[in-house]
Amino acid sequence: MSEIKNSVTLAQAFKEFIWPRRKVVLLGLLLIVVSRLASLVLPGASKYLIDVVIVKKDLHMLKILIAVVAGSILVQAVTSYLLTKLLSVEAQHLISQLRIKVQKKILSLPISYFDNNKSGALVSRIMNDVEGVRNLVGTGLVQLIGGLLTAVISLVLLIRINPMMTFYVLVPVALFAVVAAKAFTYIRPIFKNRGVINADVTGRLTETINGVRVIKGFNAEEQENKTFEKGVEQLYLNVKQSLTSTAIITSSATLLLGFASAGIMGIGGYMIIKGEMTFGEFLSFTLYLGFMIAPIVQMSNIGSQLTEAFAGLDRTQEIMNMSPENDQVTRTGTLPVINGDIKFEHVSFSYEEGKEVVTDISFDAPAGSVTALVGSSGSGKTTIASLAATFITPDSGTITIDGSDLSKVILSEYRQHLGVVLQDDFLFEGTIRENILFARPQAGEERLAKAVAAAYVDEFTNRFEKGLDTVIGERGIKLSGGQRQRIAIARAILADPKIILLDEATSSLDTESEALIQQSLNELMKGRTTFVIAHRLSTIRKADQILVIEAGRIAERGNHQNLIDKKGRYYELFTYQARI
Repeated sequence: MSEIKNSVTLAQAFKEFIWPRRKVVLLGLLLIVVSRLASLVLPGASKYLIDVVIVKKDLHMLKILIAVVAGSILVQAVTSYLLTKLLSVEAQHLISQLRIKVQKKILSLPISYFDNNKSGALVSRIMNDVEGVRNLVGTGLVQLIGGLLTAVISLVLLIRINPMMTFYVLVPVALFAVVAAKAFTYIRPIFKNRGVINADVTGRLTETINGVRVIKGFNAEEQENKTFEKGVEQLYLNVKQSLTSTAIITSSATLLLGFASAGIMGIGGYMIIKGEMTFGEFLSFTLYLGFMIAPIVQMSNIGSQLTEAFAGLDRTQEIMNMSPENDQVTRTGTLPVINGDIKFEHVSFSYEEGKEVVTDISFDAPAGSVTALVGSSGSGKTTIASLAATFITPDSGTITIDGSDLSKVILSEYRQHLGVVLQDDFLFEGTIRENILFARPQAGEERLAKAVAAAYVDEFTNRFEKGLDTVIGERGIKLSGGQRQRIAIARAILADPKIILLDEATSSLDTESEALIQQSLNELMKGRTTFVIAHRLSTIRKADQILVIEAGRIAERGNHQNLIDKKGRYYELFTYQARI
């Protein structure tokens, strides 16, 4: 996608974020107007105090003047409190809504997107990129408008007091506006790049923490430290770049507006000496000048915040512009009833253009049958299983479920009948009960107990003090491989799917665990259309059909005895494993 397409314009931001919250923003603007008008009381009162009250020695008027000034200060304090409470809360609400929206979008993306992006980087995009939007709906934008209002009113009052002095001030202010506009254009890409760097650093850090056993096992702490240091250094250089740009804006403001102030002192002093200006008018002019300049300096800071907000929104827009895996235009088919007949017809697929991983695959997997996929590593077994699970879509050919083209079926319609048990199945941090109920959170205790018994989970949970309520740690780290596998099988049994994708994972387990898991798998596969990626060929003797995959093609097919009798590739693999 091009940079232009992913750059969020002010009009887009206004339409999507500000206009839906117009009532809150307008109330905020009203409060800022009241606050700014109240702030202009003091300069006017100062002139009146010096030129009228003190000259006439009017104590009664002095009391009224003090009361008016005190009232204006109270109004500023109250409006400032209400403004922060109103807009800051709304901004945080918007951030939470955006995070939900981005997370929902990311989960709708194809599996390939997750294969190509670090989990920590995705977390950063969900949590951090949307943070800057608080400056659009929060006090930032309203302060910017309030500052402009104050500057305009102060300018009018300055012209009324002394046009010549006001003109002198406007020259450096105009120069500052040009410098600031150029700087903000330069800063936006820096902020956007910071999001990329921050996501990379966060992603690597997440990997480091998750892989700490591998790191320590290979004594690679120093290597990881250097990798992290390199990322942090890049982040530092980016921040340094943006700080330098911001410093130019601030320094320009100090320099140009400082020159203006020095000139005003000279001109004002000369005019007072000549009797062309009263001391009260000079003091009032100086104070109003401060009220005009302060918002301009403040606007430079707010401008940086808004630039950062737009940079974050640019990255968020990149996510929102991506096509979800469930294309609502092409995927419209429903599956009111499902038997589980799956058919591959001349299916080919490649991850990279011109490099087919599977080629012209055709086979039938009747309802309730077991299809085993065997072959050497990298032959295409996992790709075929992923195609059957709709994790990927064929480049050519069709896969049908009960005669319906899977590429045209709404994904949720199919996947609600799908169960997966992977070799390294993922368990969530929490209890054993929560992990088994993940597939069907509303399932009752009776169904849960049946799934636990069918997968032989109770064989080890009965030994735990808290049973199913035992906390298993991140990714089930407190359990053995066999225990984790049985929980994953129980989860699939509870889901009661029609189609099972099974990355059969008994090859690395001890004999006792393997025997129990094999019994669990047999229970799981009963009456379900099953695809087994077979690692240990002795476990698939009873499969209805065995497909031997070599170089992305079906080299042999048949049941165990047929293929043994052929003495082909399957016979070679089986006898080789038997010798081991």
